[in-house]
Amino acid sequence: MKFKTLLSTVIIGSLFGASIIQKDLPKGFVYVNDIIKDLNVDLRYYSTNNFVGDTIDGYNSDKLILTLETAVKLKLVQEELQSQNLCLKVFDGYRPQRAVNHFIRWAKELNDTIKKSIFYPDVDKQNLFREEYIASRSGHSRGSTMDLTIIDGNTSIPLDMGTPYDFFGQESWVAYQGLTETQKANRQLLQKIMLKHGFRNYPKEWWHFTLREEPFPDTYFDFVIE
Repeated sequence: MKFKTLLSTVIIGSLFGASIIQKDLPKGFVYVNDIIKDLNVDLRYYSTNNFVGDTIDGYNSDKLILTLETAVKLKLVQEELQSQNLCLKVFDGYRPQRAVNHFIRWAKELNDTIKKSIFYPDVDKQNLFREEYIASRSGHSRGSTMDLTIIDGNTSIPLDMGTPYDFFGQESWVAYQGLTETQKANRQLLQKIMLKHGFRNYPKEWWHFTLREEPFPDTYFDFVIE
């Protein structure tokens, strides 16, 4: 596996040039916009537009970071979508463990519900752990998981997926049936193209995908996004 990863890095490096060498990141990680120049990135945890309502620990910039292998596969998705005048928009990628710890602290503060009406209107905050909306570990911290959607290539308006990103509820499940035909088709388009290029979905979040052969399946990182 180590030899395979090294070989793929050499090959990819020859394709994309020296810009993929990120001396300020752990080995194997890249700033994704160095590989996908026109990728639309909106790291919600660097803003207040998220279920907590505040910037999350470890997000010191709006720069998307992923493992090299994941970024290269994501480039293939972007290129295929662009042939249909569509593009990707990414809400989150690598997530430091300290950010997950921030979520855990927030979840225990039951009176802090400033964003409830937007992100979890039908879920009691005290049940967020039990219903598995928040966990003590996240696949995002392994660097090969991302949250994303599809946008119109001309207007940058997101396709209608039926719920906002990070909406806690069954409405966000991929198989949820209470959607319009257009919303179902949009979700299936996202599922189909991500599956085609080597990603698997988390069935309770239409936006959540992980590289099938992720290079760090057992390692949870905690370096800051800068």
